Order: sequence, then C-alpha cells, then structure tokens
Amino acid sequence: MQIQTFSVVTICFNNLADLQKTCASVDAQTYLPIEHWIINGSTNSDIADWLNNTPQPYYRRWINERDKGIADAFNKGINRSSGFIIHLLNAGDVYTEDDILAKVARVFELHPFVKWISGKLRIKRAGHWVEVGTPFRKSKLYRGMRGVFHPTWFVKKEVYERNGLYSGRYKIAMDYDMMCRIYEERYAFVDKTLVVFDDSGISSVNYLESLQQNIEVYESHFAFSALCRAWQLRLKLLHYLLQTKLGKWLFRLKNKID
Repeated sequence: MQIQTFSVVTICFNNLADLQKTCASVDAQTYLPIEHWIINGSTNSDIADWLNNTPQPYYRRWINERDKGIADAFNKGINRSSGFIIHLLNAGDVYTEDDILAKVARVFELHPFVKWISGKLRIKRAGHWVEVGTPFRKSKLYRGMRGVFHPTWFVKKEVYERNGLYSGRYKIAMDYDMMCRIYEERYAFVDKTLVVFDDSGISSVNYLESLQQNIEVYESHFAFSALCRAWQLRLKLLHYLLQTKLGKWLFRLKNKID
C-alpha cells in the first residue's frame, strides 16, 4: 500500500496574523505533511521576518518573492511539492479538526483509483456560520464552483502533471478553470466538513466579477452556453437579495428549516 504523503501549500500576501493561524492548524495535525510550503508574495517584511526569525517545524519551507497573482503563487507551490497529495490551504483558512489529514489519507488508501476529492466547508453567509458542500457532478459543471469548494480539494500531484497548472489568465476563477480541466479524473466526495474558510479572499470580495469569469471559463472549454449564463444570472440575483433585510431573513429561515 502506498503511503499517503501530503504537501500543504499556503499562499499569503501582507497577512501575517492569517498565516500564523493557518500554520498553527497545520502544526496541530496528528498526521503531519511532509512539507508545508509558504508562498509569500508580500510587499512588506512582516511574514518574511517571522519565518526567518522564528523557529519553524522541520517540514515548513518558504519562498519570499513577488508573484504575478494567485495562480502564479499556487503554481510555485505545486512545482516545489514532492508529496503524493497536494492541498492548497490559503492563509486564513484552517482545518476543522486535528485529524483531517489523517482522515483524508484514509480515503485515498481505501480508494486508490481516486485522483481528487472535495468535502464540506464551514463559511459565514449572511452573518451566520453554515456548513456547505455537495459532490462534484460532471452534469452540473455549468454551475461553476457551487457546492465544490476549492479550499477542500485534495489533489494527487499526478493530476496537475497531466492537466497542467493554474492559468494566470483568470484573476479569480482559476480554480473553476482547473475543475473544467480535471472533470474526467476519478473523484470522491468526503461527507465531512474539512476546512473553515476565511471569506475575506478575492473571490468573496469580488463575487460578481467571479460570476462573469465563470462564464468566460466555461465557454472557453465547452462553447457558448445559455444554461451557464442563466445560472450565473440566478446567482447574481440571489447575491443582491442576500444584501437586503428580506434576503437575510429568508436565509435564516431556510437554515432553521434545514
């Protein structure tokens, strides 16, 4: 049986406190990664000073240099990773429990032909913490990342070797572009909340822009799609609704019913 080795990659930019929170979560795992790469593209020296002047675990490695954006930072980490499985855990995100890597390793051991997995995500919506995530379905690919959350992806490195790295063409939707490329790879869903998501990231702040990029991504792979455009319009309208008092009330009511 092949030993399941993990490379965790954390990208960061001028957010030392977020990075420290993520590092503490990695360090608390009962099944430690063989390496934890910190890809630091900061314009200030806070993170570099902390990494260079504070004792770090043997598996923590880092580079302090400017990058060309999120996709470039992801790729720097992936290219340097030697683990069998790669997890992109951004600064600010944390594992829900101390045995998440152990449980994920067990999934891959039990299902050796699976190439990537996703699970549930804990995220704040309309001011309330919720746990969301559904299995990936090829037939639902036009819906974008809805339900298949990138922070919960654990991907075998061979998948990136076959399908390529993240595209710098997209400022926000590079994860969706990747999903449109790997959709034929063997997949499994873990019905467990794996990660707590820091919703201050670019895809959350620029949500409407991300919806537009989703259309561009999908149609670049599968041609014009009225279905995709209609779905993204639906998401935009729901986004506007959730900004209203009525929308927030309806969302709370839905959660109580669920």
